[in-house]
Amino acid sequence: MAGHLGIEFTDIGDNWIKARMPVDERTRQPYGRLHGGASVALAETLGSVAGVLTVDPATTAVVGMEINANHIRPVKDGFVHAVATAESIGRTTQIWTIRITDAEERLVCLSRITLAVIPLARA
Repeated sequence: MAGHLGIEFTDIGDNWIKARMPVDERTRQPYGRLHGGASVALAETLGSVAGVLTVDPATTAVVGMEINANHIRPVKDGFVHAVATAESIGRTTQIWTIRITDAEERLVCLSRITLAVIPLARA
């Protein structure tokens, strides 16, 4: 999904990770605006990768349990930038908030994902 949509990871910190995604023919809806589903795919990709970075991938997987998104502002071209920040890193669940902004750093979408932390054998 990330490759198809052109998602690129750009930076990482102690409890956050950043990425960007182009707003182009792959990610626009019929009215020429960023598709809400593309924003959610960006949020889920970023949150899931962030979650994987907090566990031992030899024994543990993280999988999505729930995601929500509030679409706030349209974007017609360029890139959107996303930052996933950890809200809770628990033994069995994780919660990440993902803020997607436009080139002027205006909020485009606010999303939250809950991840289940499971043994790799169950993944």
